[in-house]
Amino acid sequence: MAMGRGPKQPQGQFWVETKQLVRGPGHPFYGRLNEVLAKYGFDAFVEALCKRFYAASMGRPSLAPPVYFRLMLIGYFEGIDSERGIAWRVSDSLTLREFLGYGSTDAPPDHSTISRNRRLLDVETHQEVFTWMLAVLAKEELLRGKTLGIDATTLEANAALRSIVRRDTGQGYEEFLTGLAQASGIETPTREDLARLDRKRAKKGSNQDWKNPHDPDAKITKMKDGRTHLAHKAEHAVDMETGAVVAVTIQPADRGDTSSFETTLEEAMATLSDVLEDEEAATKLSEQMLSEVVADKGYHSNSVLSAREEIGIRTYVSEPKRGRRNWRNKAEEKAAVYANRRRIEGNRGKELLRRRGELVERSFAHCYETGAMRKLHLRGHANILKRVLLHTSGFNLGLVMRRRFGIGKPRALQGALARFFRFFYALCDHLASFRRAIYLVLRRSPRISQASSLLGHHSFVAHRLVNDLCGLTFTTGC
Repeated sequence: MAMGRGPKQPQGQFWVETKQLVRGPGHPFYGRLNEVLAKYGFDAFVEALCKRFYAASMGRPSLAPPVYFRLMLIGYFEGIDSERGIAWRVSDSLTLREFLGYGSTDAPPDHSTISRNRRLLDVETHQEVFTWMLAVLAKEELLRGKTLGIDATTLEANAALRSIVRRDTGQGYEEFLTGLAQASGIETPTREDLARLDRKRAKKGSNQDWKNPHDPDAKITKMKDGRTHLAHKAEHAVDMETGAVVAVTIQPADRGDTSSFETTLEEAMATLSDVLEDEEAATKLSEQMLSEVVADKGYHSNSVLSAREEIGIRTYVSEPKRGRRNWRNKAEEKAAVYANRRRIEGNRGKELLRRRGELVERSFAHCYETGAMRKLHLRGHANILKRVLLHTSGFNLGLVMRRRFGIGKPRALQGALARFFRFFYALCDHLASFRRAIYLVLRRSPRISQASSLLGHHSFVAHRLVNDLCGLTFTTGC
């Protein structure tokens, strides 16, 4: 063979049967997930639900409803933030194609087809799919509906602060500052002049004065990390016994917790009422539906507590320090506040408040952090709510998968090795403590030197092994 030339490539077969194609082992998670969906008739349900959106004989073949909703679930389970990313991921994975029902010769949908189906299917349809998932949880005895924990978080909007305009005149921010500088006597202001003038202005980021023309629903707000952005507010109502998300709403980011609380609680009550229409699911729910609500101190107000007291719902809302209060002509509000105070100071109240911080924050972490929805690619509350409803549906399905198969996400085993070594390191620490205890027992023994040297040698070897292993880097998953 001459230098610089590679071996002669053999000529491949002209016809190859698809069953003869070599394929590596796929992830078993999606096969098990399809088993759960098939058991409860998911495909038939969504096809009947979306039938009114599809014409009988017009246009090119569209994306089937079961495929569309599975694509959105893939976005949650794989942590993909955009529909373009979902399309790319499906095109690269034979396992995901099989999950969608596609063969090796079928072309997966592109991102424009996915986004078009999302725009055409209304919010009510997505809400009914979310309710269907809750009914599945009730049949699996993973939904009680008696005690709900409510909390909210902010989602960064797909809009920039530099693009905001005045609501009255339509001026941009820099143009508005230039006008203020010229009115103050600076004919040709520089960027430093505009920055100095803007720094001294009060209430310069008021949502009553400014809006983003591309996403009017986005509001100027301070994020959890202290930055100021255009954002939306997502609020969850979570079952405190199982961790299932019972309701989710998308609201303006500048709306206070005491105002958004009413909307989310009404949505939770309506959703639970819809779940009760399923006879099999209704038999598994608690007899006392929605009788308790748990929230943090941002939701504490006289109106919230007294309104819940009137309809017979017990509240466990943390009370902020407000000093001595004036209860003149407020007998009902006083009774509601004092009753809530007695409940949160009891053992059950303290336990519920601890679990609220755990369960509600867990739903935020899965849906928006590992689910990649903390920074949005969509605009408008309706579009965002469609995606968030299916993300929380995937979170609820993950509870079923965890109950049946031990893992709730396909990436759950990524951190198993790191957790094992953390356990091993803790075990070695206990062994070291045990060695010291034995040493104290053998202190007066005539063979003390031999016993202590033997124990010290084994402890040294174990700690050396752990230190070497803990120097490695492991990926963690949810």
